[in-house]
Amino acid sequence: MIKKFKYLDQFIFIPYFILSIFGTLMVYSASSYVAIGQDKNPEFYFIKQAVFVCIGFLISLFIFALKYTALKQKKLIMNAILVIVGLLIYLLIFGKEINGAKGWLDIGPVGIQPAEFAKISVIWYFAYIFSRRQQQIVRDFWSSMKQPAFLFAVILLLIAIQPDIGGAAIILFIGIIMIFASGVSTKLGITMGALGIAIILGVVELVRVFGTKLPFLQPYQYDRFVAFWDPFEVSESAGLQLVNSYYALSRGGLFGVGIGESVQKTGYLPEPYTDFIISILGEELGLVGVIVVLSLFSFLVLRIYLIGIRTKDPFGSLMCIGIATMFLIQASINLGGVLGLMPITGVTFPFISYGGSSTIVLTISIGLVLNVSAMNRKQEIEDNN
Repeated sequence: MIKKFKYLDQFIFIPYFILSIFGTLMVYSASSYVAIGQDKNPEFYFIKQAVFVCIGFLISLFIFALKYTALKQKKLIMNAILVIVGLLIYLLIFGKEINGAKGWLDIGPVGIQPAEFAKISVIWYFAYIFSRRQQQIVRDFWSSMKQPAFLFAVILLLIAIQPDIGGAAIILFIGIIMIFASGVSTKLGITMGALGIAIILGVVELVRVFGTKLPFLQPYQYDRFVAFWDPFEVSESAGLQLVNSYYALSRGGLFGVGIGESVQKTGYLPEPYTDFIISILGEELGLVGVIVVLSLFSFLVLRIYLIGIRTKDPFGSLMCIGIATMFLIQASINLGGVLGLMPITGVTFPFISYGGSSTIVLTISIGLVLNVSAMNRKQEIEDNN
């Protein structure tokens, strides 16, 4: 492991480290008032997040230290997928409903979200399957996709009916991008992309016309669409979060009101340390603070995409593309909800928002990318020698 550190990609590790530390501090700032209101220590969520970040850091180092070939073991990958499917089924049957969804599994004092771990499991599985079937995908796309598409559909369905629409949407986009990157023809890729956009627009129009008459739409989910269409019309109910998000961002202005000085986190903006932590960041550090964070995060995502493009091994390439897509889509959905560009889905912002399962999955992903990057660097040095 010590020898492998000379291959550590600083352009991945440093942005990840800075975002994780800064995110932990923002969790403290955004959660302290809420913790006091819950009769807890002001540092309650800060300490938990710090523990999650430390555990994730150790896991990422362990994954980085593994031999690259160990990541491609079929038995390990399939067992991970089966465990995730089993946990998702268990949740639907025995899971405790929280805020209208069965998404949490309690293991002693710790709660985990299997849907979060499903994201990295799908990426890992698709990278393995597609890298082994590249020639088959080019020759006969539909035949080569039967098995992975079925398993993918099962996972999507199990997450969607929790219901966790945000998580399902992220996994759906990950799957689509990884299929595009697997070797499909440009014509087929464009056709599938257009079909996906048409389906999304069609669902939105169905919701607008039929509302809660639709069998798959819960009342609270319809309220999110109503808040998206006209948040100020329902500012005292469904639009409360979005309206107060606007107030927070507006109050922050260019340079913010100062770290710890947010007003919206004191009971006005629900979920200030999870879904809407970017609003608190904007209020306290202003537009400049938001741009700095988004720039650092964008650099990290682009760097991972670059590693994926440069990696000659198909498995590593697809792994990096899938992980970069997960980061990008998750951040986009969160920002879309915060800014009112799309309905609120309860998706957190990577590395900044509070969340144990999310933090662990994100750091596992960083460990995988660092492993792929180290393999590339080692190969380049050997080739040059």
